[in-house]
Amino acid sequence: MDDKLIIKGIEFKSRLWVGTGKYKDFEETRKAIEASGADVVTVAVRRVNIFDRKSENLFDYIDPKKYRILPNTAGCYTMEDALRYARLAREAGVSDLIKLEVIGDEKTLFPDNCATLKATEILAKEGFIVLPYINDDPVMALRLVDAGAAAVMPLAAPIGSGLGIRNPYNIKIILEQAKVPIIVDAGVGTASDVALAMELGCDAVLLNTAIAGAKDPISMAEAMKHGVIAGRLAYKAGRMPKKLYATASSPIEGML
Repeated sequence: MDDKLIIKGIEFKSRLWVGTGKYKDFEETRKAIEASGADVVTVAVRRVNIFDRKSENLFDYIDPKKYRILPNTAGCYTMEDALRYARLAREAGVSDLIKLEVIGDEKTLFPDNCATLKATEILAKEGFIVLPYINDDPVMALRLVDAGAAAVMPLAAPIGSGLGIRNPYNIKIILEQAKVPIIVDAGVGTASDVALAMELGCDAVLLNTAIAGAKDPISMAEAMKHGVIAGRLAYKAGRMPKKLYATASSPIEGML
């Protein structure tokens, strides 16, 4: 694909970003990421060992020189926790990029909008490139952009649900109003969900469970790669208008 995704001057080769959780081991993680074609790999700072080089480490399998590592604050239920883990990742030299998650509800894993907004404002002022995870809420998307978000990551459906895009109309409104890249994050289940997100005009998709939870994660990773490419190409090509009645594929003028 010749069109590039650029966020705050950083150019990304792939519009599919992937997570590292829920695989049976680091080797399966490595194979799935390679099959996905992604160049961005997100890592939960709180959950995955990326600091202790004396024990088995994710970076023994994923070369940070080959992939852009996107630390995230998954598992944080307070703004203070999210800020602490973002700063920890930067101090460890992982990245200035941060996927910001502040969870507001243990059962749904929906974000705490107020805490996410405040954390975005603080981290953006500290020089982070903040990518906040939010509900598919167009108003909140605008508030986060005003607070300094470099991109906005609305959910397709609850994290790990695999339900696909539940409200494409809200995603379309976010795309229309928010003048930053939009990356669908969470809730997709299969390659057609990914293709739909891209056909809507989203700039990228981030997913994890849809690959790690598949019967064959490696094959699903490859399917996701093709879903993103197909959806992006269809968006750029522009779909034909929908019509209520049939239109013949072949012209009738000149028929005998």
